[in-house]
Amino acid sequence: MISRRDFLQSAMAATALYGASSYGNWARLAAQQSITQDDLLRFDTFGNVSLIHVTDIHAQLKPIYFREPSINLGVGDNRGALPHITGADFRKAYGIADGSAAAYALTYDDFAALAASYGRVGGLDRVATVIDAIRAERPDALLLDGGDTWHGSYTCFHTQGQDMVNVMNALSPDAMTFHWEFTLGQDRVRDLVGGLPYAALGQNIFDAEWDEPSEDFEPYRFFERGGVKIAVIGQAFPYMPIANPGWMFPDFSFGIRDRRMQEMVDEVRAEGAELVVCLSHNGFDVDKKMAGRVQGIDVILSGHTHDALPEPVLVGETVIVASGSNGKFVSRVDLDVRDGRMMGFRHKLIPIFADVIAPQPEMTALIEAQRAPFATEMAEVIGKTAEDTTLFRRGNFNGTWDDVICDALLSEREADIALSPGVRWGPSITPGQDITREDIWNVTSMTYPNVYRTEMTGEFIHIILEDVADNLFNPDPYYQQGGDMVRTGGLGYRIDIDQPQGSRISEITLLKTGETLDPAKSYVVAGWASVNEGTEGPPIWDVVESHISKLGTVASTPNTSVKVVGA
Repeated sequence: MISRRDFLQSAMAATALYGASSYGNWARLAAQQSITQDDLLRFDTFGNVSLIHVTDIHAQLKPIYFREPSINLGVGDNRGALPHITGADFRKAYGIADGSAAAYALTYDDFAALAASYGRVGGLDRVATVIDAIRAERPDALLLDGGDTWHGSYTCFHTQGQDMVNVMNALSPDAMTFHWEFTLGQDRVRDLVGGLPYAALGQNIFDAEWDEPSEDFEPYRFFERGGVKIAVIGQAFPYMPIANPGWMFPDFSFGIRDRRMQEMVDEVRAEGAELVVCLSHNGFDVDKKMAGRVQGIDVILSGHTHDALPEPVLVGETVIVASGSNGKFVSRVDLDVRDGRMMGFRHKLIPIFADVIAPQPEMTALIEAQRAPFATEMAEVIGKTAEDTTLFRRGNFNGTWDDVICDALLSEREADIALSPGVRWGPSITPGQDITREDIWNVTSMTYPNVYRTEMTGEFIHIILEDVADNLFNPDPYYQQGGDMVRTGGLGYRIDIDQPQGSRISEITLLKTGETLDPAKSYVVAGWASVNEGTEGPPIWDVVESHISKLGTVASTPNTSVKVVGA
């Protein structure tokens, strides 16, 4: 008798072979550069339950450019495992043709040239069209939002998230979970959550004082769809007070809490759940580990690390789906649930090519209404990119957008060294493109933006680099918080990712003079996004705008300041 795991694995092999997952279909069409909206939306309806997943939108209402990372290293058991392959290796793994639309959507090579051919991606009016099409086939499909939704843009900052709430309400999700939303401050979060017409989920969100589950968030919600009783369990970002300022949400505590997750799975199963879905903002590697420790989860819809995978990853009997970021993709998962068990699935990662998918008119009008009060300020042109320069953020160690930000910190704040957080959100800018105020805010917008200028000893700078490196390269995923390496300006170093904490960073050098960083000497350091309350200084967007306006044209050069070994 075939086991359920063997059944699922054989189903995945069949979809890869025969294209039943639909990914193979659009990849082949994309290779011919002849995709249409019907091609992108075509799906062989399967089973009796449909899930629609979006995550990490980061307040991007309009179509954007977004370059995928050139380097995404895995460590420990995840070395070389999905999603830690990029570029040609990624294309080879999925049979993606060089130069195709699939290559443009999912990898970084030839990004500027492919962007000129295939155009922008995302736009929530295009996402609305995709969701409407799925619902036309499956009216009772569940739409689930993985969080990082109310953060990351000019309008979201100035409306304290209201623009995104208004637009997402129009999409009518069934549930969401949370991360950056909490940086609006706990009072604002409570206000917005209290008015949501859908479930706000987080089994791991606790009352900090009493160490009990928070009454502001449900651990799970039941849904009856396709004749199936479905439990959706929420998993908010576990590391909030570490990665973000705890003083903004002192009433709450978080954590992975996989023991409680097991209790919640057992509880919903005891109450008759035939399908258990975890709506997660853990990050992909953390979700993989949790799937191996918690029994009974059928599907994990993964968020936080912005990974986009054309096929799910199977851990035991748990299917893990990764749906990208910035509104660039929508995932559809159809499931066959029989006799209280998930017996098979079909999946499609739908790329939102803005020039291919027609915008939904009502959503377009709603988006423009949210943006109208700020349109003039956002549209002001501050500079432009050189004809050979793409500004992007993704990558473990550097991105050209971050180089610009670090240069701005050095010059505008007259510093020796610049430190910029290794966040993963923020659209890209193509060669020769105008850089508007909105573009600057798209890579700097947060509620603790102040640029500090202080003195740090060389020893303390070394400690900072080691601490961040351990967050990124600790072989235990439960000690990773999902960001990238802190970006540095004016500083180079060597990193051996296989060494233990305290021994990864060496050969720290001041780029301007070539001298080795002196542990005992103090240096002037400028940075932003400090988690410390009361940080003083101008907001980062003003600093970057001043720098770009002086440059006029922004040109990037290869950043070779970080030497990576052990990769």
